[in-house]
Amino acid sequence: METLDQFDKALALCRDIFSRKLADYGASWRILRPRSVTDQLYIKAKRIRTLEEGTAMVAEGILGEFMAIVNYGLVGLIQLKRGYADEADITPDEAIMLYDSEAASARTLMAAKTHDYGDAWRGMRVNSYTDFILTKLQRIKEIEANDGCTSVSEGIDSNYQDIINYAIFAIIKLTEAESD
Repeated sequence: METLDQFDKALALCRDIFSRKLADYGASWRILRPRSVTDQLYIKAKRIRTLEEGTAMVAEGILGEFMAIVNYGLVGLIQLKRGYADEADITPDEAIMLYDSEAASARTLMAAKTHDYGDAWRGMRVNSYTDFILTKLQRIKEIEANDGCTSVSEGIDSNYQDIINYAIFAIIKLTEAESD
């Protein structure tokens, strides 16, 4: 049960940022096509890798980037289901409802995988989550180049969910480290 509680706390941090950005920008992300969401996730993951390998020139840390990955991953799932729009076509309340629905699906997947794998993620290093996220993004790009078709592999949505869950695990580990 501890993993689910920690997941919920990490997600609450991400949701708070998402909600505050909705207040600033509305649902401007509705114009993003799925490939653009993938590229935004890629930018965030590459920045994390750069920070893990050296020093930052911009005073924003890894934790915030993992939170952005969670939020963009959830946006990606919404965009896959709803399609993109030419303008912000939903209210902030609708956006939060969609966000919560996709987050619940990611949580359900994480709970099922935790049942099967146990808490193996706890023994991993944060930089492995970064590498796994980058690998998943490379797979998504291949699927997108294939017009979304796969023969035996998971689809884009499953990869987005895995990316969200890896980022949540990183947030848990990083916030545990901060509180120690």
